[in-house]
Amino acid sequence: VKHRPHGFCSSVAKENVMTKIKDRCVLITGGASGIGRIMGRMALERGARRLVVWDINEADAAAIEAEAGRRDAVACYKVDVSDSGAVAEAYERVKRECGDVDILINCAGIVTGNKTFDLMSQREIDRTMAINATAPMTIARLMLPDMMARDCGHICNIASAAGMISNPRMSVYVASKWAVIGWSDSVRIELQQARSNVHITTVAPYYINTGMFEGVHSRILPILDPEPTARKIIRGIERNRNFCGIPLGFHLIRFCQGVLPVSWFDRIFGHWCGIFSAMDGFTGRRGK
Repeated sequence: VKHRPHGFCSSVAKENVMTKIKDRCVLITGGASGIGRIMGRMALERGARRLVVWDINEADAAAIEAEAGRRDAVACYKVDVSDSGAVAEAYERVKRECGDVDILINCAGIVTGNKTFDLMSQREIDRTMAINATAPMTIARLMLPDMMARDCGHICNIASAAGMISNPRMSVYVASKWAVIGWSDSVRIELQQARSNVHITTVAPYYINTGMFEGVHSRILPILDPEPTARKIIRGIERNRNFCGIPLGFHLIRFCQGVLPVSWFDRIFGHWCGIFSAMDGFTGRRGK
């Protein structure tokens, strides 16, 4: 693998206010399906030098390599992101085989069901927190020092609107996404204080129609379409946005959450608008 000169990133980052995807190496966790897969395709369309996909599903990953057309532009690795040892080994392989990772998109995530908390098993709690909350930290901890040494890079952490609004029947999922938002934005501030050219984008989308939340019913906001949602995330990375709440109307709910008494907010948005009953018909991806 031909590595770029060590000072390349630093000089480019100082000249441009935007993150360029062209000629960059983009690594996406959970990139074999859903919006991760779509963002990978968009990265290649924007001229990414290399798309690296980490996913547990080998069949879906193999399909990406076949569809890309440019086999030299895509590298897929079977990685269980909840296994810190496997993550460290995979990252060393990526550096040897693909070169420096310029853009990391932490997209891997799971939801285990729509049970109330008292019915959740310890395994479901541990697995949800490990994949949704701990894994992005583990991966970023490995890659961030290398990005800081080059003085450029971008880490995008896909959280969820559920990370800002409490919701019954998904309490552990909510907890994992609250953790991601708080951690991600704290690292953003640390990098600003260090005057680093490494950027963090935290993304909080509403339910996305990828099958992960199959059966969810939403009265107040439409379920998001994957293509435009992925496009907005990619645009947020390119523009170095600190935070992307999708859709924009979701911020009105956040404003009301801040100014209304809890009982009023619960009644208006939770009950009348149906937020608290959205997960009642949840089925998720059957058979996966």
